[in-house]
Amino acid sequence: MTRNSSSSGTGCSELRSLSRRSLIQIGAWSGLSGVAGLGMPRPLHAAQNSVIDPAAGFGKAKRCIFLFMWGGPSHIDTWDPKPHAPDEIRGEFKPIATNVPGIDVTELLPNLSQRADKLAIIRSLNHTDPAHLSSVHHILTGHKAPKVNSDADPPSRKDTPHIGSVLGKLQPTTNGMPPFVSLPWTVMHPSAPGGQAPGQNGGFLGAGYDPFLIEGDPNDEKFQVSGLRLPEQVTLDRFSARRNLLRQIEGEESSPFQNGYAGLLDSAMDLIDSPAIREAFDLNREPSASRERYGRHIHGQCVLMARRLIEAGSSFVCVNWHQDHKNFWDTHGNNFKRLRNDLAPPADKAFSALLDDLGQRGLLDETLVVWVGEFGRRPQISKEHAGRDHWPFCYSGVLAGGGIRGGEIYGRSDAQGGYPAENPVSPADLAATVYHSLGVSDETVIYDPQNRPNRLTAGSPLTSLFG
Repeated sequence: MTRNSSSSGTGCSELRSLSRRSLIQIGAWSGLSGVAGLGMPRPLHAAQNSVIDPAAGFGKAKRCIFLFMWGGPSHIDTWDPKPHAPDEIRGEFKPIATNVPGIDVTELLPNLSQRADKLAIIRSLNHTDPAHLSSVHHILTGHKAPKVNSDADPPSRKDTPHIGSVLGKLQPTTNGMPPFVSLPWTVMHPSAPGGQAPGQNGGFLGAGYDPFLIEGDPNDEKFQVSGLRLPEQVTLDRFSARRNLLRQIEGEESSPFQNGYAGLLDSAMDLIDSPAIREAFDLNREPSASRERYGRHIHGQCVLMARRLIEAGSSFVCVNWHQDHKNFWDTHGNNFKRLRNDLAPPADKAFSALLDDLGQRGLLDETLVVWVGEFGRRPQISKEHAGRDHWPFCYSGVLAGGGIRGGEIYGRSDAQGGYPAENPVSPADLAATVYHSLGVSDETVIYDPQNRPNRLTAGSPLTSLFG
């Protein structure tokens, strides 16, 4: 490491009016082990030694906010400037000094440059998969996708679970909040044959461990989080009566399906009947000045929502870069214009505001923040389109809080930013580091529906970053 350097059969239409997806999402924090699609509980067990004593030197974080920069940001134009590289690599953006001597970033990150003392910048992330969808699986799970180098393989229950799903299993919440929340959409590529990217849900753990999905733009005046309210025609008393009826039926003829469904209804009732939980999802309760600090754009408001959710008790919130109808961070063309006008400013502002808020609230030391994409961009600039193509062979990511020592550079890219020159870091290593921060051993084993053991990750945590 270099430092500062380089339907049920009851006929209850009111119950059916609650969407199946909402109930499954609620099941993720209902305490139902392995409920998948409201079906039979799956055999799933964590190894007895899966959670390591925090006194062993890690486990300081209690929660994680994962800022996923879908599309693949250019590392050279953000965290790893190459001012001495040839013109066809260097690009338009100049390096600027940070508040840590010896660490520079580009001019696109003026706010974050003054918070570098809170950041550990990894400049040697790498893998070999240049396809968006399969790379998403790799970075969000720590495992290669079932089908690598592929934009044609949609999500399945064979996928490795998202890190947030695993944590929802091993470290469930106890106050009614969903342990794993994802917003503002499920990552997908409109031109990819597979559509949605794999690795975003509970995978082989089952649908009960999928994230609670918040869809839409929190900036929209009509924005509402689905699943927090009953349908208009259903009162709480009526819903409770139907739930009691189902319990009576269960007493006469119980089945795993009925037991699971009733459990989901119990959790739905608890959620709907909890003003405190509903308030956590309500950005209108946030001061206007606070909302402005994060930025009145979809990304900023989603990051603010993430802060509110971890404060309320969620343990893992994944903020996916939103559907912007401009190919996200996938800047094959107009790289410099897109970065300057559309991408970097909201990312810089929101991440900076989050760091400030977590610090001021005494939450940064126990909240791990991750900022990363599925890959980087090719060092060589496309002359025809003024863009940079996919480049998984070397790129950057950032960690902050959760026991991470700030003011650090980990790893080093070569002179052109093409390949790691020192301390290469794989997606598996990054996943192991996240688990490490949250007190979960990288040797933890979980079991799939066929009762086959699966190690959480084959990577090694970057333990030298903790201190």
